[in-house]
Amino acid sequence: MSAKPKITSRLHHNAHVTTDMEAVRKFYEEIIGFPLIATWCEKTDLFGKERVYMHCFFEVGNGECLAFFQFADEEDGKEFGPELPLSGFRHLAMKVDQQTQDGIRDRLAAAGYKEPDTYILNHGYCYSLYVFDPARLLIEFTVDHEDVDKINAERRADAHEELERWLAGDHSPNNEAYHRAAD
Repeated sequence: MSAKPKITSRLHHNAHVTTDMEAVRKFYEEIIGFPLIATWCEKTDLFGKERVYMHCFFEVGNGECLAFFQFADEEDGKEFGPELPLSGFRHLAMKVDQQTQDGIRDRLAAAGYKEPDTYILNHGYCYSLYVFDPARLLIEFTVDHEDVDKINAERRADAHEELERWLAGDHSPNNEAYHRAAD
């Protein structure tokens, strides 16, 4: 196994493309509560063509950010989109406390968000609020189960064994907490 990569301290940012930066700004600043901390206006040669775009950063905490690009040229936006099908499996998850999750849920409801654009799942090991933002990025705000340290230690201890079992064809679930929570 190669040496573990050295991450200096944190995630810097996770970037996406939008065609409506103002809708994204309103969503993250006014509903979710992530402040806009930087807007970079760019004009540079990228991939063989001069591109004009802006790049906005919304701080999620601890200096970590969600970032969004919007291109001046609609064709550049289409090129870098991506126009991906909506999927509950392609998402960005953020750990929050119960009070924060409740506040986000209430502000989403007040802003008119409802299923299927927002929904809640109890995974057994965490309780999650999902919402599609105006750029159609699925964001998950998750509150850990009160026994998260014990649950994580159990999964860490058998992670390789469970992977091997599943890849060998035994697809039986190992998330009994989820099955109890779903009942």
